[in-house]
Amino acid sequence: MSTVIDDILDKIEALEKDLEREFEARRERFQYRLEKHRVRFEHDMVQRHRLLRKGLLGFWRDSQFLNFITSPVIYALVVPLILLDLSLSFFQWACFPIYGIRKVTRGDYVVIDRHHLAYLNLVEKLNCVYCGYANGVIAYAREIASRTEQRWCPIKHARRAKGVHARYYQFDDYGDAENFRKRDHHRKG
Repeated sequence: MSTVIDDILDKIEALEKDLEREFEARRERFQYRLEKHRVRFEHDMVQRHRLLRKGLLGFWRDSQFLNFITSPVIYALVVPLILLDLSLSFFQWACFPIYGIRKVTRGDYVVIDRHHLAYLNLVEKLNCVYCGYANGVIAYAREIASRTEQRWCPIKHARRAKGVHARYYQFDDYGDAENFRKRDHHRKG
């Protein structure tokens, strides 16, 4: 791989670390800390949050009519998401050990914690659980698929693909047959 690409990837990694430091500063600002994957707010912040919670009647009164109509369609997606979640877990359980691929830790991707926020009402909490689950399963799927792709087809696309996964940049360039065959030999060695 070119050193220019390596340099850019190093800069991206440094920026991600800067971003995480900024998030840590915000945790202090909003008076919470993480203890063994659990969020702990300072008592006075919890009290302020409870004062900002919107009651269910007010929430429904202020909701747009289209929200009521589309919510069954939105929540119906949970069925295929659960099937995808189960299928992915089985897929990597059955296949990854055979090929020496490191398994994906589901809990690193499916993070459901926003329902603990005291300023959310019951409907908002349910929405947050749904979104955390849906986006987490999709991220989990992407990571499993990217590890599979890395094993079987680590070749960049000819045209730009939006939102590629992090390991994509380590793939062989499109058309670089020699490097692909060299890696292919090492993979199957």
